[in-house]
Amino acid sequence: MAELPKVKYTGKIREIKIGKPGCELMLGGETGYSFYSFEGKAPHRPKLALQVLDIVPEEWAAEALEPFKDVLGDPVAWAKKCVEEYKADAVALWLTGTDPNGKDLPPSHAAQVSRKVAEAIDVPLIVWGTSNDAKNTEVLKAVCEACEGMNLVIGPVTEGNYKQVGAAAIAYKHVVAANTPIDINLAKQLNILLENLGVQPDKLLIDPTTGSVGYGMEYCYSIMERIRQAALTQNDEKLQYPIVNNVAEEVWKTKEAKLPTAEGPLLGDASVRGINLEAITALSCLQAGSDLIILRHPKTLSHLRAYLAEIMVETDLASMGVDMALAAEAPAAPPKAAAAPAAKPAPAKPAAAPPPPTPKPEPPKAPAASAKEEAAVKPVKPVEAPKAKETKPAAEVSGEEVPGLSDEEVEALREMLGMFRAIRNLFSTLGSLASGKPPAGD
Repeated sequence: MAELPKVKYTGKIREIKIGKPGCELMLGGETGYSFYSFEGKAPHRPKLALQVLDIVPEEWAAEALEPFKDVLGDPVAWAKKCVEEYKADAVALWLTGTDPNGKDLPPSHAAQVSRKVAEAIDVPLIVWGTSNDAKNTEVLKAVCEACEGMNLVIGPVTEGNYKQVGAAAIAYKHVVAANTPIDINLAKQLNILLENLGVQPDKLLIDPTTGSVGYGMEYCYSIMERIRQAALTQNDEKLQYPIVNNVAEEVWKTKEAKLPTAEGPLLGDASVRGINLEAITALSCLQAGSDLIILRHPKTLSHLRAYLAEIMVETDLASMGVDMALAAEAPAAPPKAAAAPAAKPAPAKPAAAPPPPTPKPEPPKAPAASAKEEAAVKPVKPVEAPKAKETKPAAEVSGEEVPGLSDEEVEALREMLGMFRAIRNLFSTLGSLASGKPPAGD
């Protein structure tokens, strides 16, 4: 029967435990891509956290404030409502009041609020600072110390503060969320720095930075996908950590999420617009490999929980209703032909009689030469050179004095001799002109 091809995985995402003793949750553990239960295992469902602020929100959309209007300004009551009424898997405490560009509350305020919230809930607590590394360093160090042993998730830990915050997390036994600006190489580099600092492999999460749908989510998705591919198919140990995404802050700060219906009627009903944007962004993160998502609106959490309940069911190709008849059958290999018995050697044939010798053709006889042709080809006897004292000028030599030559032949030789002399004189003159010497006499 035909089979669909499957990806072969060589790596596994580490399992990271978060939360205080008795309230722990496990993240990670995947051995395949998200929701590909027919290829790998996902022993732990992605966790959904709701956002809580340490102060009354000042710039939230009205739709996001509505579910918490009775607990605003009380972080402990707010966190308890997220857990007891909306069934959040975790709570993310946002220390907005410590922002130097806002109220600039001291680290002691952050430490006190974090301790109270952590003690009041029975789910893991995520504590998140602001975008100011210098202030975050002091604030998060104080939080780590105040909540010693509660195994909080501390973030954002960046390249600018990883030494101080990382050391505090190690000392007081917390998990760090390594935040980098949407780059797989930077994410890997920060993980290596934290490991070299002493952060244990079971105390680290990757925060690759999240963009809202319509605001760079496609690029964020591709980076998360590459991180997960490197971890699972290339067995890159430096990227085999669970991923956390701060969807709430990125989505609800956009114009489309906050704009009232009256001011943007073409964008649709504001009461559902922000929820839909948050849900689509979170769903994209889940598909790319997220293990922990921070949300703002309870309805978004409800939508995602229903989605996860359906998609996390373990499946195989049969339960998915895949029509295997559509898969091309691999052509069967042709059966091997039986080896033929060795043939008996044929009897030797008698040697053939040698062919009769071919008579050589006689060369054709040359046609008889005419009398004139015989005279032309008649060999000339060598002329003996006369002694020097008997030599006469060429003009005085006659055919009678040169045996075998007629007067005409002697005349022809005389003309040739004159021609050779003229040529010699010509070359002599040219050589003299080239060398600058006067020509020699004949």
